[in-house]
Amino acid sequence: MKKHLYTLLAVISAVAMSACNRNSDGEGQVKIGMTVQDLSNPTWSGYCQAIQKEAQANGAKMNYVACDSNVSKQIMQIENFVARGMDVIIVHPADPEGIESACREAMAAGVKVISWDDDIKNADVRWLIDNKALGYEVGKKASEFINEKHGGKAEVAILNYPQLPVLLARGNGIREALTEHAPNADIVAETSAINPQEGISKMETIFQSNPNVKVVACIGGGGSVGANEAAKAAGKLAEDFGIFAVDATKPELEAIKNDEGVRMSVIVTGTDQDVAETVYGFVEKLAAGEELPARVYRELIPVTHENVDKYYSK
Repeated sequence: MKKHLYTLLAVISAVAMSACNRNSDGEGQVKIGMTVQDLSNPTWSGYCQAIQKEAQANGAKMNYVACDSNVSKQIMQIENFVARGMDVIIVHPADPEGIESACREAMAAGVKVISWDDDIKNADVRWLIDNKALGYEVGKKASEFINEKHGGKAEVAILNYPQLPVLLARGNGIREALTEHAPNADIVAETSAINPQEGISKMETIFQSNPNVKVVACIGGGGSVGANEAAKAAGKLAEDFGIFAVDATKPELEAIKNDEGVRMSVIVTGTDQDVAETVYGFVEKLAAGEELPARVYRELIPVTHENVDKYYSK
């Protein structure tokens, strides 16, 4: 009897030592791969860094890459993540339809997939924004500014990005709200801008052609930051000039706090840390084999001078 007991104890000890060795070698830890469209956009670089930090704090390992809005490159990145044995892949699609097969193959290989922003078919969880409602919020706040500062009449520029369906919907929401709440405003320019560099160059061109633009509505923080810099350089900053946008990146929050051009930016979910904790929560549950709702919608929070301190930190 004692012999059998010793044998059982030896087996238990060996299994425990094996598990300990796996943990010390980094095996068995949750491995995450994340591919996004563009890391020059401060919104996405901030998200990726925060999620990576959250993953590391919880003993997981995360790698993130940008596909530069190239769907072929993103497919290769997804395939590479699968080949490297990632447990969970987070994908911000460059082309939702274009990556479906790559995500399907990843899931067939046992990898969990989180789709960020797009309601693709082949994903375990779709973390979504009602983009038309988000754009509508931007347009509504811009309209309130037009009505208050300009008596309902002002020249408006829209920085959109119709290349992506979700951002096209956002731009449509902006235009719809402006038409409804500030019908006498004049949209004199509409062009695409996804990052600060494009925001600067596009706004410089707009100011040359339409020097009386007083309101800029943006689908994202990249265009907003660029528009603010262009407005500063052109000497356009004034009490009656306003930029309204989405993302509430740190440069936008600084501009709001300093009473520059940015008057409002909608933060989605919350700070980068709020986003990181939420996304890593999805990762942890999926990696543990738990089921999550197929679609999870995010909260929309307008940030203005009145509540900026809640979301801004140096």
